[in-house]
Amino acid sequence: MNDPNVDINIVFQDVEQVDEKMKLDWVTDEAFESSASINAKLMEHKILHGQNQQAVDEWVVGGRVSKFAPTDFKSIESPLLELDYHLTLRSYVVGYTLTAADLAVWGAIRGNKVAYAAVKKGTMANVTRWFKWVEETNEWIAPIVQSLNAHAQERKVAKSKEGANYDIALPDTDKGVVTRFPPEPSGYLHIGHAKAALLNDYFAHEMYKGTLICRFDDTNPSKEKEEFQDAIVEDLALMGIKPDKTSYTSDYFQVLYNHCVTLLKAGNAYADDTERETMQQERFNGIASKQRDAAIEDNLARFEEMKKGNEEGVRWCIRAKMSVDNPNKAMRDPVIYRCNPQPHHRTGEKWKIYPTYDFACPIVDSVEGITHALRTIEYRDRNPQYNWMLDTLGLRKVNIWDFARMNFVRTLLSKRKLTKFVESGIVWGWDDPRFPTIRGIRRRGMTIDALREFILKQGPSRNIVNLDWTLFWATNKKYIDPIAPRHTAVAKENAVTATVKGARVAAYTEDKPKHGKNPELGTKKVAYSSEILIDQADAQAFAQDEEITLMNWGNAIVRKISHSLNPLHRSLVTGLELELHLQGDVKKTKQKITWLATSGQELIPVELVDFDYLITKDKLEEDDNVDDFLTEKTEFRTEAVADGNVAGLKEGDVIQFERKGYFRVDRGFRHGQNMVLFCIPTGKANAGK
Repeated sequence: MNDPNVDINIVFQDVEQVDEKMKLDWVTDEAFESSASINAKLMEHKILHGQNQQAVDEWVVGGRVSKFAPTDFKSIESPLLELDYHLTLRSYVVGYTLTAADLAVWGAIRGNKVAYAAVKKGTMANVTRWFKWVEETNEWIAPIVQSLNAHAQERKVAKSKEGANYDIALPDTDKGVVTRFPPEPSGYLHIGHAKAALLNDYFAHEMYKGTLICRFDDTNPSKEKEEFQDAIVEDLALMGIKPDKTSYTSDYFQVLYNHCVTLLKAGNAYADDTERETMQQERFNGIASKQRDAAIEDNLARFEEMKKGNEEGVRWCIRAKMSVDNPNKAMRDPVIYRCNPQPHHRTGEKWKIYPTYDFACPIVDSVEGITHALRTIEYRDRNPQYNWMLDTLGLRKVNIWDFARMNFVRTLLSKRKLTKFVESGIVWGWDDPRFPTIRGIRRRGMTIDALREFILKQGPSRNIVNLDWTLFWATNKKYIDPIAPRHTAVAKENAVTATVKGARVAAYTEDKPKHGKNPELGTKKVAYSSEILIDQADAQAFAQDEEITLMNWGNAIVRKISHSLNPLHRSLVTGLELELHLQGDVKKTKQKITWLATSGQELIPVELVDFDYLITKDKLEEDDNVDDFLTEKTEFRTEAVADGNVAGLKEGDVIQFERKGYFRVDRGFRHGQNMVLFCIPTGKANAGK
């Protein structure tokens, strides 16, 4: 150019163009759904490296593309503005032709509905221009987008059927996600805890590829035991939850003590010796404690007395100086430290003072690097309290997400009330099959896979609902039905002996499949003899000369029915005569019954146990006395005999007694002792029992 005021250096380069017919191996199965794997696929094509592979790598491999992944605008606004500035006077992200950097960034934005909406608005002119240019000059992109959209829609429909929506847009996920599950080692995990644990695990490990910390909130030595702690670790492992780190609030006792001293010195906390009932009344009525304006020196001195655990110290507690009459009663000067001289199961007698959960939790969350605290919705009133602790102490803020706890009809999830049931002998222990603990429902017959599916289906919703156990057990049935071997049992009470005409004189056995639809379970021995046992209820349903079906044998005709001579029990059947009619059509019979040969096998004595709910009311109110709603009888035992094949079953095995239901072996067979099996609900109307 001839203008001396303009200095433009034009350089012509031979650049390899992307052939619009070039075929990229885009795949949409699970293996290639992450942006990282798609970007890796892009980098396999050398033509997309451009003239400056290092610059392309910086975008595709170096992580700049990942900045467009968060689904909240606050997190992606800055990366989009940086890209807009970068694209000033540029047609492509790197160099002078289409590269993997363009496709990776374009794909990240196109796949993020928040980022895509921002680009479509056109407020960032350079990004919008570049975005349209990439799409319009590469015709092969459109069908790929269409295909990916179709696949995404299919997945959306599938997820909808699953019932859960995890697209809740947690804020600030671009900085990494660290969640925590903070159980108190004062009892066993119940199904409500399982939801909290699984949600924290899901967001940390599956949705955001972050970190999960299991932190034991061991701040109450009066209630905590190492037994509970070990059980919690085991239950988490059974649910497939593997924390990246395990910690203890007791690891931070010195840190928490220092922070409490800081509050006292700043006049943001005070020592109080008000009696508990009086304190509750004053907080409820918005009345200031007589100690609220005590001198800082006095407060510090009393805290030191508490630290000694002496007679004077146990009279006092420390309260945060938040508010006297805040409409949110959680903000009315809550207690943050108590004196308890009892030894701690980890720290021994080192400490005599212990922080409350509401004080320790936000501080340790901040110190441990927790980014997102997932809490059940009943903590919502205490969220301002949580933030007050962090703000007042000048600690790093933590994002809070509330989710609804999982409630079930006619079920208690209060650890205090469950402990009372255990201590009063209403149940056998924490693993009682009537209990909503993980160990209890597993002992009842719930599989871990079904437990995970059911809870994850509920998702992180904030809607509070009372769930029915029928849905819970129906999910379980899907898992146990295909793998439960089929067996036969006959109740001992008034069992009917039937003679079978046409049967062989000598008893014999035949191999039959354990499961008609699952040959992989193998075979069992079915015994046949001229004398068999039948349940009384089946015998009473027969009519004279009726053709019935003996399952696993064939048809037979009822030739004679004998009844009790006792006038009070005329309907009781005392004997039967059957005549085999093996050529009969099993499809035409109304009665298809189970039976057991009395010879040709050893009949195994079994005890079949079923259960009812522990309480009679669907939902207990706060002022309800639980003792007024206890179910009078919750345990039902039936003595029976079962086919000889069950002798080899061990504790934990799940089977189906045909026409009686699914059962889990609680105690295996021992000579001289009944085998014990617990009935597994299936989701029908009586599933609570």
